[in-house]
Amino acid sequence: MHSGFFIGLIAVATAVCVWGIQLPVAKDAFAIVDLYHMTAIRYAVPALLMLPVLAVLEGKRSLAYGSAFFPAVVLGVIGMCGSPLLVFIGMAMSRAEHTAVIVALQPSIAAIGLWLFRGIRPANFTVACIALAFVGVVLVVTKGQLIFVESSRQLVGDLLIVLGAACWVVYTMGTSRLSGWSTWRITVLTMIPGALATVCITQVMVFSGRIHTPTLDQLNAVSWQLGYLTFIGVVFAMLAWNFGNRRIGPQNATLLINLLPVSTFAFRAFQGYRFESIEIVGAALVVSSLVANNLYLRTLHRRQNIEMAST
Repeated sequence: MHSGFFIGLIAVATAVCVWGIQLPVAKDAFAIVDLYHMTAIRYAVPALLMLPVLAVLEGKRSLAYGSAFFPAVVLGVIGMCGSPLLVFIGMAMSRAEHTAVIVALQPSIAAIGLWLFRGIRPANFTVACIALAFVGVVLVVTKGQLIFVESSRQLVGDLLIVLGAACWVVYTMGTSRLSGWSTWRITVLTMIPGALATVCITQVMVFSGRIHTPTLDQLNAVSWQLGYLTFIGVVFAMLAWNFGNRRIGPQNATLLINLLPVSTFAFRAFQGYRFESIEIVGAALVVSSLVANNLYLRTLHRRQNIEMAST
């Protein structure tokens, strides 16, 4: 295995594991500091730190949006504000392990989106994998009981997580419109409007009396969680993901995203949570179906390339 590919593989896998662990970390912190302030800090601080780095790496001209102002701002609000807020609001109403399994469905959500809005129907094998993955999610959420639910609040939370995951799919697919921009530039210039939108929403929530500005004691009580979510979960993991993605390609990176629920379940087990067998089976169905579809698409793509080369 080429050393560059191996290093990229490790970088992407590390980023995914970091993201998987940050879900239960954030869930625990919400008991002390509300999710709105946590999210605002988590994106505002990295945006301020990464902005001067972008200027040094690519020059001051890279800080200008130019004609891409509108799409960059819209994508930033959707991906860096709407997605994390919806996921965190949903997780606050549900569970971290539900969040991990649902977020891992993003490739399936993307395929469904292309089918609904662009008329690009996925192959029958992909449709079967998507159906199997959703069965796995249902097993995790319901614990195998078709007439459930632990609470209607939890069900609403899971639906919000789905919407949050869909927002990230929109962001990921939409950034292709920012042609000519580097990964650093896309990240920073979309993170800024996303962070600003999150700060504004947080202030509205404060002024309406729904939440209260956390005290220094409260922030200090979740200092390590906040540090993890901000510097490890956003800055480090995002850079590791972008670094590795360039070296192993998007197909391999997508395959490794399936480690996210694995890392979340492992961390929750480390915390002492005991999973029911049906939950493990459901998570395994999600991971295995997404891995199978990824391998199928890679094989299909390789076969098409061979056929094109032979003609």
